[in-house]
Amino acid sequence: MLHTPSGGADSGTAAADGRLMSIGTVLNVLREEFPEVTISKIRFLESEGLIEPQRTPSGYRKFSARDVERLGQVLRMQRDHYLPLKVIREHLDALERGDEVRLPPLGRPGETAEGELLGDLLGEPDCPAPARIGREELLTAAGIGAEQLQEWESYGLLAPLPDGTYDAEAITVATLVVELGRHGIEPRHLRAVKAAADREAGLVDQVVAPLRRHRNPQTRAHAEARTKELAGLAVKLHAALVQSALGVRLP
Repeated sequence: MLHTPSGGADSGTAAADGRLMSIGTVLNVLREEFPEVTISKIRFLESEGLIEPQRTPSGYRKFSARDVERLGQVLRMQRDHYLPLKVIREHLDALERGDEVRLPPLGRPGETAEGELLGDLLGEPDCPAPARIGREELLTAAGIGAEQLQEWESYGLLAPLPDGTYDAEAITVATLVVELGRHGIEPRHLRAVKAAADREAGLVDQVVAPLRRHRNPQTRAHAEARTKELAGLAVKLHAALVQSALGVRLP
């Protein structure tokens, strides 16, 4: 039997005495351990057949304590082991039959819910890039001059860190800006791209911020992995939308 966290005053009592709970009460119960969970997430897991709450004659969902426990199991397997829903469903069915279920080791930071490494998702090299690079090193790697770099900085495409160095992604950004320039796309044209990237980053940060502030150390430890996972999905979505808008498919 897995532990089901208590929520507000009414929610904990409802779970304890066997009364059926509304979806809002269930949300309060789960958010103690899973602060990122939403009503939409609960409805999605229901649509995937992972829970089957009762329905009132007027169509409202009513959840039992067993439903809440099952939801906790699903969310825990996603969070701690990065298992896809199909595998989670198989594990839950096996538990219902009384079979022994062996879960994989805790997922590694940067691994997505489908078991892919973020490096595979974004095509990153196996060897990690240095965390920071110097200005001269960036100029050399990108094959640009100081005036070009200054121009790009004025458009917000690149920005030095407080100590004057740059993060490792600066080389990738600089290389892509150079390549786009060969096709007639100037740095000033890329301000809209940078603004869109900032909005996407803000959206990801909005989702992950509650995890970073959570009092559960394990939940906080998952914040970085969740950030990488969401960033990877945002990149894939952006690429798919651009391809769809242009009516092309990249190799």
